[in-house]
Amino acid sequence: MRLVMKFGGTSVGDETCIARVVDILAAHRQNGDELAVVVSAMTGVTDQLVATAQEVVTASEHPPIDALIRALRTRHMKTLEAVAPGSLEEVGEYIDDRLGQLKHILSAVHTLRELTPRSKDYILSFGERLSASIVSAALREAGIPSTVLDGCEAGIITNSCHGGAVALPESYNRIAGRVGPLLTECVPVIMGYMGCSQEGYVTTLGRSGSDYTGSIIGAGINADEIWIWTDVDGVLTTDPRMIREARVIPMISYLEMMELSYFGAKVLHPKSVEPAMAKGIMVRVKNTFNPSSPGTSIVRTARQEKRVVKAISIIRNVALLTIGGAQMAGRPGVAKAIFSGLADREVNVMLISQGSSEANITLVIDEDHLIPAIESLNEIKNRGYVREINADKDIVVIAVVGAGMAGAPGTSGRIFSALGRAGVNVMMISQGSSEVNISFVVRETDGPRAVQVLHDEYRLSEVDDE
Repeated sequence: MRLVMKFGGTSVGDETCIARVVDILAAHRQNGDELAVVVSAMTGVTDQLVATAQEVVTASEHPPIDALIRALRTRHMKTLEAVAPGSLEEVGEYIDDRLGQLKHILSAVHTLRELTPRSKDYILSFGERLSASIVSAALREAGIPSTVLDGCEAGIITNSCHGGAVALPESYNRIAGRVGPLLTECVPVIMGYMGCSQEGYVTTLGRSGSDYTGSIIGAGINADEIWIWTDVDGVLTTDPRMIREARVIPMISYLEMMELSYFGAKVLHPKSVEPAMAKGIMVRVKNTFNPSSPGTSIVRTARQEKRVVKAISIIRNVALLTIGGAQMAGRPGVAKAIFSGLADREVNVMLISQGSSEANITLVIDEDHLIPAIESLNEIKNRGYVREINADKDIVVIAVVGAGMAGAPGTSGRIFSALGRAGVNVMMISQGSSEVNISFVVRETDGPRAVQVLHDEYRLSEVDDE
């Protein structure tokens, strides 16, 4: 089989984890599988890079650059020495060279007191640059030929949206020509999370974007399957930190997985399903620390279960914006002004609801986008389009997902009746045209209770007996 194996940050977090990754890959290699590997940065490294990049912009005479470089070198060299002592000199020189480049760009940011989206993407790509070199060296130490490619070298060309880039269609032919021929000779280890724009600048694919990389590579080489290795046994019915009875879902459709990912399920990046779906490639979610567990299979059409709801997710750190005023009713161009203004400020709108009177529009946005959103809406208010703008950060979004909901009468009634009996007040409701998702807004304090009530209502902790 031709497989793409993507390993997340916890899967390559230290020498023990990387040794486990090598064992997994060696077993598949012995079975005759062709393998392309995508890796994330080691656990916590990208967070360190983000924090330091932001700090050096405002730091005084002694920015924390040297401390970061020392910490990264110590951690990565220790790991390299444990998993690939035979490559210590060669790969150690590579690591030192990359850390030198990182120090140089951070020093430039400090000098200029400016962190542009382009320079930030370049800085954040260094976690994968370091981890990929170590994983590849560990494979060679185990007698498995391997080479390292960054996202651009692998063929991933993106738009110029730094921090959340999207792969362009021409990527797939490039990947087929660059990665495909390597598979019979070695195991290419590809740096996740990054690509490059058509101008050649480094771009990143959004946090947890290595999942997306894995799917792009899989589509490009026409893989039989894409395996996403993480630290849980698969896609769960809800967040196990909230509901201990959460259960692994054996099989789920592409559409259901996209909805869950978009609405807060952290197991997969929201964009990661699309390239696989376009090629009809099965995606498996597996646990690096429990590889014998079957995990979750993501396919075009999942087996129909008796229950209409398959999973429940929750999004935190969001805000509710209510825009109102009688002057909005029947006035052409109001919605255009609102959404154009928000788009100009790069505000991501998750949910939209408009009253039948047309006198108010309610939106859910990322909490981080609240200030630019209010600034944009105040400009519209000053032009006389609206009268009131109210913001509420004390909320969460709950998404109820299941392909069985499509065309099933009474689903909404059952959901909201259960919430009503539990005393949970619903502030806003939104249902997509796909009918596989009903989303609603509740107070943050009501969020866990709402999830528990619905998890119990649909008996999601019970294994389907069909």
